[in-house]
Amino acid sequence: MKSSLRLNFAEGFCGKREVAMNHKPLKLKKKAVATLTAWALVLPSFIFLCVFTLYPIAQTLFGSLFSESLSQIHAAFAGVQNYINLFQDEVFLRAFWNNLIVALITVPVDIILATAMAVFTNTVKHGKWLVRLAFFYPVILPMIAAANIWLFIYTPQYGLVGMLNSSWNLLGTPSTVLPAIIVMLVWKQSGYFMIFYLSGLQNISKEVYEAAKMDGAGSFRIFRSITWPLLRPITLFSFIIALTDSYKMVDYLYLMTDGGPNNSSNMLLYYIYQTGFNFWDIGKASTITSILVVLLLLISTVSFFRQDKRIVYS
Repeated sequence: MKSSLRLNFAEGFCGKREVAMNHKPLKLKKKAVATLTAWALVLPSFIFLCVFTLYPIAQTLFGSLFSESLSQIHAAFAGVQNYINLFQDEVFLRAFWNNLIVALITVPVDIILATAMAVFTNTVKHGKWLVRLAFFYPVILPMIAAANIWLFIYTPQYGLVGMLNSSWNLLGTPSTVLPAIIVMLVWKQSGYFMIFYLSGLQNISKEVYEAAKMDGAGSFRIFRSITWPLLRPITLFSFIIALTDSYKMVDYLYLMTDGGPNNSSNMLLYYIYQTGFNFWDIGKASTITSILVVLLLLISTVSFFRQDKRIVYS
């Protein structure tokens, strides 16, 4: 009796083992098919990324090591000399600091205004669609249209600002041209980030707010302890997008100031355009582009890894 039970147990165990061994190749095959399918879906985007992003970046970094302009028949290897010469260029330094000032002001102001507009829009009971449209309308305007609107506003004697004081020439005065552009940028961009914050607010559970109110928390305490921490993923995303947008200044400067007066409103991307297409100094333009790309990558990466640890994802 015992021997027959042992025999049956052994046969059952061996049978299960054979079935498990037969299933292993099947599982591996399914896993391989899933992996290949995933790579096949990612491949078109990866090729697009390589051709239109990674390759131009690598080509620009390589080109920054050569001196190439209209005065030279062939490009000459310059090494780091382009970078040394660039930091001795007063126009580049001016454009660098102008762009830094714009980024330091517009990024936090955009985030604060976007949050305030989103909270206000989310609490409005009547005419909510009209409020959203009013805040978002500057975003849907083309850049050229927005630049012309503000160019008219800032025009002395004829513009709205000129009606207050005909002697004001905000775009023609070195001390006021940068603040004037900052005001226009905040007006144009803050509504864009409001949409993301509004979406984040609507995804926060109402039960959390009800529990906080039952505990006696006020509006400010609820916002500081609940709303703002739960909106940190939106804030991180908005920070990176606002930072890159603050360095993509070409259209506005081309139409409104041309980088003047006396390079008071010149910025890095516009200086790259001037250097590469007006002066045809390809080596110098590649050098400025390399510095801009590396700078944005460093700031974005450091900000992401520092803030990501504090973010609560639901």
